[in-house]
Amino acid sequence: MDWTLEVVIVPVSDVDRAKAFYADGCGFHVDHDTVVGPGNRVVQLTPPGSGCSIVIGEGVVPPMPPGSLKGLQLVVADLPQARETLVAAGIDVSEIQLLGPDPGTGRPEDLDNIGFIHFTDPDGNAWAVQQISARGKA
Repeated sequence: MDWTLEVVIVPVSDVDRAKAFYADGCGFHVDHDTVVGPGNRVVQLTPPGSGCSIVIGEGVVPPMPPGSLKGLQLVVADLPQARETLVAAGIDVSEIQLLGPDPGTGRPEDLDNIGFIHFTDPDGNAWAVQQISARGKA
């Protein structure tokens, strides 16, 4: 039996601002923006290529303080390109950090598993982006 993670709720203070950040800045696809009723809105966005979406909204998501979600992690095949994309969108993103021994070759694939960048959304929800250009088959 497969167990798939499909949705992570991200607490935000301003739904429109967060939607613009994730859609326009990060390039997430807007799956839907649904007003359920007065004061009840659900916006689902999905990172390109991901099987898991995020949900932001008001009135229909569990109450969590905006900005309280930490440790969200995305995986990309090309970390320098991902960083350039975020920087071009005006997102304040860290330099590439190595969490392991520096292979010192300068080859992009040598960032696999050890290369990370970090950014936060306008509310302070924290994201990491890790490079994994190829995954082994189990």
